[in-house]
Amino acid sequence: MADEEHIRHCMLYEFQLGRKASEAAKNICSALGQDAVSARKCQRWFEKFREGNFSLDDKSGRGRVSNFDQEALQALLVQNPQITQQELATTLNCSQKTISNQLRALGKVQKFGKWVPHELTDNNRNQRVTICSSLLSRQNRLSFLEQIVTGDEQWVLYVNLKRRPQWLDKNEAPQPTPKPDLHAKKVMLCVWWNFKGILHYELLPSTQTITSAVYSAQLERLAQALREKEPALINRKGIILHHDNVRPHTARITAEKLRHLEWEVLPQPAYSPDIAPSNYHLFRSLQNFLLGKKI
Repeated sequence: MADEEHIRHCMLYEFQLGRKASEAAKNICSALGQDAVSARKCQRWFEKFREGNFSLDDKSGRGRVSNFDQEALQALLVQNPQITQQELATTLNCSQKTISNQLRALGKVQKFGKWVPHELTDNNRNQRVTICSSLLSRQNRLSFLEQIVTGDEQWVLYVNLKRRPQWLDKNEAPQPTPKPDLHAKKVMLCVWWNFKGILHYELLPSTQTITSAVYSAQLERLAQALREKEPALINRKGIILHHDNVRPHTARITAEKLRHLEWEVLPQPAYSPDIAPSNYHLFRSLQNFLLGKKI
C-alpha cells in the first residue's frame, strides 16, 4: 500500500486538475488499491486546499490552519463589529472560508441592531444619566409618582384588520384578507392619565392636528378635569406633567400655559429611545382590544 505522503501528493494533483473529492478518491483507489483513501478523507484535504493551504505536512490530515491568529480576528471584531467576512479575509490574508470557520468556532453570529429615533451624542448620553440620577434621588427622598400626570396622542383606525394564518385542510384555499386603505379613515386620540386611571381624553376632528395652540387649549381643559377628579393634586401636592419633546409640547405658547397653570414638567431626555408610558401601558392594550374590529 502507498505511504501517506504519496497519497497526499495524489490528492493535491487531483485537486489541481479540478476534480471533485469523491472522483479523486475513486481515481486514487483505482491506481493504488481499493483502501488507499476514503472519500471523506479526500474531502477534508480538498477543504484545506480550497482555503489556500497546500502544505502536505499535517499529521491530523484534517486540513485545518493551525497558525491562524484568532487574537487578531477578535481585535478586528471589537474595533468594528460590522466588518464583513471578505474584509476580514483581506486583512488577515486568508480565505473567506477560513474566516467563516473561525467565526463559527468563536460562537459569533450576525445580528441587526434595532432602529432608534436618533443616534445619541456624548452630550445626549450625559444628559440622560443626569436626569435619571436626579429622578431616582428624588424618588428616594420623597415619593412623587402619585403627582405625575402623563399624556400622549395616538391615531386610532376605524378598520383594524390584520392578516392571520388560518388552520385549513391541505388542499383548502385560505380566505383572502383585504389590504388596508392607503389613506385609512382614522381619528386622533389625545389622553391624559395617572396611576389611578384616565383623567381626560379628547378625539380630534379628522381635519385637525396637534399644534401648540390646540395643545394649550387641551391643557386648560385637562386642568378643569383635574380640579374635579384630583383636587388634592391641584391644591396641595402639585401637578407634575410628563409628555414627550415634540414641537407642540415644547413651543413657547405651551410653555407659557404651563407657567400659568404652575405645573412642573418632568424632565425628558432628548431623543430618548425609551417607550413612553402611554405607548407601553395604554395604547398597546387599546390596539389589542381593537384588533379585528370595525368602527
